[in-house]
Amino acid sequence: RAAADGYRRHSAWRRDAAQAQLRAALAGGGELTVLLNHLDLVADDPQGLTAAELARDRRASSPGALLFDTRKTVEQQQLGARFVQPVGAWQELALVAYAGRRQTFQGLSVPVAAQASPASGGGVIDLDRDYRGLDARWQARPGDGELTLTAGSAFELADETRLGFENFADGRLGVVGALRRDEDNTVRSHDIYAQADWTFAPEWSLNAGLRRSVVRFESVDRYLRPGNPDDSGALRYSRTSPVLGLLWRAREGLSVYANAGAGFETPTFAELAYRTDGASGLNTALRPARSRHAELGLRWRGDAAKFDAALFHARTEDELVVVANQGGRSTFANAGLTRRRGAELSFEAPLADDWTLSGSATWLDARHRRDFGLCAAPPCADGALLIVAGKQLPAVAARSAWAELRWRADERTDVMLEARATSRFFADDRNTAAAPGHAVFDLAAERRFRAGGMQWRAWARVANVLDRAVVGSVIVNEANRRYFEPAPRRQWLLGLTATPL
Repeated sequence: RAAADGYRRHSAWRRDAAQAQLRAALAGGGELTVLLNHLDLVADDPQGLTAAELARDRRASSPGALLFDTRKTVEQQQLGARFVQPVGAWQELALVAYAGRRQTFQGLSVPVAAQASPASGGGVIDLDRDYRGLDARWQARPGDGELTLTAGSAFELADETRLGFENFADGRLGVVGALRRDEDNTVRSHDIYAQADWTFAPEWSLNAGLRRSVVRFESVDRYLRPGNPDDSGALRYSRTSPVLGLLWRAREGLSVYANAGAGFETPTFAELAYRTDGASGLNTALRPARSRHAELGLRWRGDAAKFDAALFHARTEDELVVVANQGGRSTFANAGLTRRRGAELSFEAPLADDWTLSGSATWLDARHRRDFGLCAAPPCADGALLIVAGKQLPAVAARSAWAELRWRADERTDVMLEARATSRFFADDRNTAAAPGHAVFDLAAERRFRAGGMQWRAWARVANVLDRAVVGSVIVNEANRRYFEPAPRRQWLLGLTATPL
């Protein structure tokens, strides 16, 4: 269990989580793993602040958060199992199955006048979702093992009941009121895939894969009123996505690789939930995002050090983006064309006996490459605001870095100094507001020991040692310009974990 009053007003939260795992060896070299997860989360939502509110009081919440008691609860249980069984000397079958349930309740700060619209879904979300999935995979390594073949099929199904209520009743705000939305939604996805990994020479490996995806959405509307017609309907998306990679082992410990492929991302029901024109029903105008990407990289592994570097480039058609964010409710649309290109590197190296330095850095240029219309707040006219090609994608920093200096005092005790830095990142697609860049330092210590048949880990951390005032995240395209979510200043943290031996 973890709980906190919250750094800002109206930001208290509590999280209960539990996990159990069972592993069993089976006859013939098989293995069965069963995993059970439980999550119970309750959190107040302080919402974002404008730049002026942030400068005045970074611990404040938005006025709407207090008026409408914005909050969220999530309860989830999931059971999963993985079965692996060798078949003969060079084949293997694997089966992964899971099922779960997720219940979500969220109170939003939608103005009463907006909730009064016949097409409004209200200001309270009550979502109950059951989901399950199955992935069956066959793998073979014929001959001398230089070729590995993989083929499989995956099926996923989710059923949800989505209810919406007014967030006011009897003259009071922040309480569940009249029903405003009632629908049953179903999404099914079916994938078939195949992959080959071939070591065609001692220093060279080639891998190629193909995946066919079909995703179907269906919605049955049960809330029919004057001004809110039957919005039942169905959507179907499909795509075949290839991937190709080449690896060269230049010498012992040094590898150079190149990968290229295509991606396919359909909207989720959360992204389909609200229309940009303010009408009721699903956002059926959304199209799936389709991307093409390439990467060139290098890996080096020495006796005590390692280094990774990569260059990447990706172009996405019809990227799914937030075009309006108001009162905690997000509306999505397709952005047209976006491009991401950059470089990543990471390393780990010993400095002296018992001292290790690790680090990573990313340079990223992420921009819109085609003009498109942005919606400030539904209902929206086409091209209400024009986003000009060349603008940077919001919530994405052009530069970020992490480093850790670790001292191993003895075989059971580590002391760490950690640094994280990021350049500024924009809060909106028009690039009119940005969170400033910052650097923060943490100091931590960890002690490991055994007692009572358990492996224990005790740790202490001083986060943000220099007590810097930073913006931790932004709410993209927030309609009232309440973009900014400040992060806590200096924090003192203690922890203790136990794992059976």
